[in-house]
Amino acid sequence: MKATFSRLPVALRPINYVLKLKPHIKTFQFTGSESIEVEVCKSTTSVVLNSVNLDLKEATIKVEDHDIIKACNIVPSEELETVTIHFPRDIPRGKGYLNIEYIGEIGEQMKGWYRAKYTISEGEERYACSTMFEPSDARRCFPCWDEPAHKATFDITLIVPKDRTAISNMPIASEKNIEGSPELREVVFERTPIMSTYLVAFFVGELDHIRDTTEMGRLIRVFTPKGLQEHGKFALNAAVKSLTFFEKYFDVPYPLPKVDLVPVPDFQSGAMENWGMVTFREDCMLVDPENSSTSRKQWIAIIVAHELAHQWFGNLVTMEWWTHLWLNEGYASFSEYLCVDSVFPEYEIWTQFVTDTTFGAFSLDSMKNSHPIEVPVNSPSEVDEIFDEISYNKGASVIRMLHSYIGDDDFRKGMKLYLERHIYKNTFTEDLWEALGEACGKPVRDVMSTWTSQVGFPVITIHATEDGDSLRLKLHQQRFLLDGTIDAKPTWMVPIDAISSQCVQKPCLSVMLSKKEDEYVVEKGKNLGWFKLNPGQIGFYIVKYPDELLLKFQPAIKDKSLPPIDRLGLVHDLFLLIQAGQTTAVDLLKLLPSFIDEDAYVVWNCISGILGKLNLLLDYTDSQSLFQKYVRNLMAKIWADVGWDPKPEESHTQTLLRAIILRKLGLYGDQTVIEEAKRRFELHVSGKEKIAADIRATVFSIVVSAGGRDTFNALLKLYDEASTTEEKNRIGNSFGKSKDPAILRDVIDFAESDRVRKQDSVRIFCSVAVSKVGREIAWQYYKDNHLELVKKHPGVFHIGELIQSVTCNFATIEQAEEVENFLTVNNEHGVDMKVKQAVESIKLNSNLLRRDADKIHEFLLANVKV
Repeated sequence: MKATFSRLPVALRPINYVLKLKPHIKTFQFTGSESIEVEVCKSTTSVVLNSVNLDLKEATIKVEDHDIIKACNIVPSEELETVTIHFPRDIPRGKGYLNIEYIGEIGEQMKGWYRAKYTISEGEERYACSTMFEPSDARRCFPCWDEPAHKATFDITLIVPKDRTAISNMPIASEKNIEGSPELREVVFERTPIMSTYLVAFFVGELDHIRDTTEMGRLIRVFTPKGLQEHGKFALNAAVKSLTFFEKYFDVPYPLPKVDLVPVPDFQSGAMENWGMVTFREDCMLVDPENSSTSRKQWIAIIVAHELAHQWFGNLVTMEWWTHLWLNEGYASFSEYLCVDSVFPEYEIWTQFVTDTTFGAFSLDSMKNSHPIEVPVNSPSEVDEIFDEISYNKGASVIRMLHSYIGDDDFRKGMKLYLERHIYKNTFTEDLWEALGEACGKPVRDVMSTWTSQVGFPVITIHATEDGDSLRLKLHQQRFLLDGTIDAKPTWMVPIDAISSQCVQKPCLSVMLSKKEDEYVVEKGKNLGWFKLNPGQIGFYIVKYPDELLLKFQPAIKDKSLPPIDRLGLVHDLFLLIQAGQTTAVDLLKLLPSFIDEDAYVVWNCISGILGKLNLLLDYTDSQSLFQKYVRNLMAKIWADVGWDPKPEESHTQTLLRAIILRKLGLYGDQTVIEEAKRRFELHVSGKEKIAADIRATVFSIVVSAGGRDTFNALLKLYDEASTTEEKNRIGNSFGKSKDPAILRDVIDFAESDRVRKQDSVRIFCSVAVSKVGREIAWQYYKDNHLELVKKHPGVFHIGELIQSVTCNFATIEQAEEVENFLTVNNEHGVDMKVKQAVESIKLNSNLLRRDADKIHEFLLANVKV
C-alpha cells in the first residue's frame, strides 16, 4: 500500500545547522557531519527528518543538562523521503543538539549535491560539485527539515582540495590546512541569516572571478571558468545595477555581505536564487564579447534581475508552503522587467513583456487542462508540475495588472510594508494582499482573489451603439476556452481601461467590471475613429470586437497612430479567437497586409509567432507552400528595410528584428536569402569571415533546412569545436530544421550521445519535432525507447518537456488518441498535466484545420500568385 504524504512532525524545531561536508570527487561520495541545534517542543521518542539516499551511521541527541541519548534504530523511508531516528527513551523538552554522522552520494541528476563535468585547457575532463536544492532536494545532501517554513541558520564547513575554489551563501570566515592531508584545506563560512533549506548552496570547482560593489557598498563577485573573466563582465554590470535598483525600489537593505554569481557546467534550469550565491547555467550568465548575440545579452540581464529580485521576494520573505509558490516566481518574473526597464531602457522591455510573458500564459490558461495560479500542493513531488507558464507568466501578468490598478507609489509602499512586516518569516498569499490593500486603500484582496484562485481568464465581448456624441457600450465577460466551449461559472473583477483615436494618451474609460455584464457611456465627440479596450495590454484578458469596430483599426495600423503594443494586441486576440472557432483564419490573413509598413520589433515578433503556428499546422495540408509565399510577400518590405547587416546607430530592437525576418524568409523558401546564407556559412566554416553573432543561429538554421549531409557534418564539427555553451546551443538547435529523415534520426542519436550535455539533450531532441516528418520520427523514437529516455531524463523539466514538445503539434484526432493511449499505458509519474495538455493541443489543432483548412486554401489560391 502506498504511503500517504504528510508534513513533518513539529515536535522538534530546527534553530541552527552546523554542517561539515567532505566531498570525495574521485569516488563521487561525500562524508557529512551535522549538529543541529533544536528546540524540543514536545517530548518524543523519535525524530523524523527528510533524507534521500543518505546512509546515516549514527545519531545522538542532548538536551540542555540531560544526558546524551544515542539512537537505537534509524529507519529510512525511500517512498516518503524521510528518516525516522528512534531513541530508547523520551527526549525531554528544551533546547538541545541533534548530532548525525552520515555518508552521501554526489549524484549526476542535477539535483541535490551533484557533479558537473568540465574540461580544462589541456583537454582533461574533471568534475565540479554543485548544489540544486529547490524545491526539496537539500534532503539529498544533509538530513533536515526540508520544508520552506522550517527556517534556520546554517554554519557550513567544506573540506576541499587546495587547488579548488569553495563558495557558499556567506563569505569565508576562516581557512586552514588539514593535518596529515597536505592536499586538503578546511573552509569555514560565516553563519547565514535565517533561511529555508532550499536556499542553501555550495560549489567546489576551478573558477576565476571578477568583482565590483554597488552604490550601497554591497560586494558582487562573478565567477567564470578559468581564463574567461572577460565573459563575466556583462553579468557583473547587470548584477551591480540590478541589486542597486532593488535596494532602492524596495527600500529594504540587502541583508547579506555579498552576492556571488556562479556558472555551473551542468544545470537543469536557467538559474537558481540561492541566497548570496546565485547559480546559473553557463549560457544564462556568460557573455563572449565577440560571439554572444544581442538577444542573449538581453536574456542574461533578465535572468540576473529575476534571481536578484528573489533575494528579497522569496529569500528574505518566503512562502509558507509550495501552494504559494507563485509568490516567489510570479513576483520575481514581474520585478525582472521593472528592473531591466530601469537599468537598460534601450531594451524597450515592457513591450516585450507582453509577447514573451503574457501571451505565453494566455496560451496555457486558455486550455481546459490549465490550473489556477494558486494550486493546493499536497507533496513536494507535485511542485515541478506547477513550475510552468501559470506560476511564472500568469503570476507576473496579474501582478503587472495590479501594479497598474493601484499605481507605482502605492505598490512600492505596499511591498515595503510586506517585506518589513514578514522579514525572515513565511507568508501566505493573503499577507501580500493585506499589505498592498493597506497601502492603497483599494479592495486588493477582493480583486486579486478572483485571479489567483480561479483557472482561466475572460474574453470581454463589446457591443457598441452610437448615440449622438456618446458611445454606449455593453461589456460581457466569460471564461475564454480554446475549444470553444462555454463555462458560465467564473466571474472576474476586471480593471478595464480604454483609449480611442481621439484620446490615445490617457483612458477615456476606466471601470471595474465585476459582473457578467455591464453598460457604460463614453463621450466620443464627433468623427470617432477606433476605440480600443486594454491599452498597453495590461489587463489579463482578451477582447472580441464587433466587425464594425474591428474594421476601424486598419487605418490606425497602417499609419501607426495606434501604439505598437496595441497593434500586436489586436493580432494576438484575433488569433486566439480563431483557434476557438469564434472567427476564421481568413480574417487574420486579410488583416495582416495592413501591417505591410510595420517596423516595430514587438509587432513582428507577435506576427511571426502566429505565422509559425499556422505553418506547423498547414504542414498537414496542401497549402503550406502557398502560405509560405504569402508570408514572403508580407515581409518583403520590412526585409528591404532591415537587410543583412546592421546600420550605424541602429536600435537594440532593430537588431532583434533582423533575425526574426531573416529566419522566416530563409526557412520559408526565399531563394535569395538562402543563397546568401550559404555564402556566409561557407566563409564562416573556412575561417575567413565570422557570421555576425546576432544572425548566426538564424543562418545555421537556414543552411541546415536547405542543405544536406555535408552541411550537417560541417555543423557537427563546429559543435564539437565550440568552446561556449551558447555556441553549442545555437548549432544544436538548428539541426532539427533538416528535411532529410535520415539526418533527423541522426540528430536524435546525437542528442542522446555523450557528445551533448544532459542539460542540452532534450532541447536538441525536441528540435526535430518542428516538422511533420521530424515529429513522426521523434515520436516513434520515444515509443521505442521511452524506458531509457525516462531513466536518463527524469522529472517534469526534462521528460515532461520532451513529451509535450514532441507531440503537441500533431494535428489529427487519430494522433491525439494514439498519444493519449500510449502515455496512459506507459505513464511516467509527475507528467500527467503535461500529457493532458499535449493531447488537448492536438485536438485543438485538428479542430482548427477541420474548420479553416479549406477556407485558407481558397484564400491563398485567390490572393497569392504562384
